[in-house]
Amino acid sequence: MNAHASARDARPVADGGRPPPAGALVAIGIVLAVALTAVTYARLTGIEVREPDARAVAVRELRFEDRSDGSVAVIDAVSGAQVERVEGEQGFLRGALRALARERRVRGLGPEQPFQLIARADGRLTLADPATGQRIDLESFGPTNAGAFARLLLAAAPGAAAPAGR
Repeated sequence: MNAHASARDARPVADGGRPPPAGALVAIGIVLAVALTAVTYARLTGIEVREPDARAVAVRELRFEDRSDGSVAVIDAVSGAQVERVEGEQGFLRGALRALARERRVRGLGPEQPFQLIARADGRLTLADPATGQRIDLESFGPTNAGAFARLLLAAAPGAAAPAGR
């Protein structure tokens, strides 16, 4: 290459310097336009595009209360017993709860109605907020993060038996 060669000449060319066929570019543009139109239609009309839920094999109603020491008390809403105390970071658990609590604040709702932790027949785990209709499909965040909530489904209050599926 001589000293007067341009930067364009220095680029490697895989296909011998020919531009892509016009038909291929048009086809790609059409596919992108159809995909964008379909997504826009689904979002604007509220069409559900997720897999239907498997039946619930266990449901536990839980309330989460912030404590003055920075921990979070996990309360079984049926018995009123504390089943666990969450201390430290617990980033995913706290983040999921913050997201649901924020939606309640936006709607002017308080913490009175418990959340539902739902184990499904297909092994999925869902944290649902009946007050707002919001839900978090916990298995979407991996087994470690889902496990942070799975242990709450089975945790028993001190001196009590673990809850049975309802």
